Amino acid sequence: MADTDANKPKKKKDVAKPAEPKTVGEARKLEDIPYWQLTDDEVLLRSPEPEDEYKTSDSWRVFRIMGEFVGGFDDMATITRGVSIFGSARTAEDDEMYVAARETARLLAEVGFEIITGGGPGIMEAANRGAYEAGKVSVGCNIELPFEQSANPYQTKSLSFKYFFVRKTIFIKYSNAYIIFPGGFGTMDELFEALTLIQTKKIRNFPVVLFGSQYWRGMLAWLTSTMLNEKNISSEDLSLIHLTDSPGDAVDFIIKTCGGVPEKKAPRRRIR
Repeated sequence: MADTDANKPKKKKDVAKPAEPKTVGEARKLEDIPYWQLTDDEVLLRSPEPEDEYKTSDSWRVFRIMGEFVGGFDDMATITRGVSIFGSARTAEDDEMYVAARETARLLAEVGFEIITGGGPGIMEAANRGAYEAGKVSVGCNIELPFEQSANPYQTKSLSFKYFFVRKTIFIKYSNAYIIFPGGFGTMDELFEALTLIQTKKIRNFPVVLFGSQYWRGMLAWLTSTMLNEKNISSEDLSLIHLTDSPGDAVDFIIKTCGGVPEKKAPRRRIR
């Protein structure tokens, strides 16, 4: 599909971010301002105070969480060959990693995989865009944040979550593999959660691809020289990771480890 303005969905304008509060006390003074109102995760996870109204309502909040799980499961019920692609929301369109993520997603989509991302800009947009331009399934699992996250326009299926842990469960449940492009804390969170679940045998047969050898070289060296040397992990744990700089190699690895695309839809992998 040609890169013309007519073919590109319109993007939402970014909202200016107010000054960040420096202390918990400052943050609480700003709670009445719409931009700084508490997120659902923060309300759920903060410690109760002596006169905190939330300490009597946490049990009822379980119903909202349950509803978010039910909605997510219903919306994703048709996704059986999902591959989740993660990476920085700050990666520019002309960055080589954006280009590689777009190409990787396109190749995966063309051989029958459904692309799943966090739905935001940067690498997430690139991956959704690759699948979208291939005319295939492009899923965005968006998260409600007070700043930075805005849904990219290349989604054929768009979900919205209030809670990070619900969203992360959806990623794991409906993915056959993860591809991790260069990113920040959120990207690391998804990477190490997947590795932990594999290591503890909570999930099985789950390929994890690190894309961009130069970016990941330092982390892998530390894992080997420090974490492995201190016997906090085993050499088998490091074998869970496939490092590459090639979209074609990433796709070939996932096809090899997940199996070729069957004529009939494969049964969904279960979380133990």
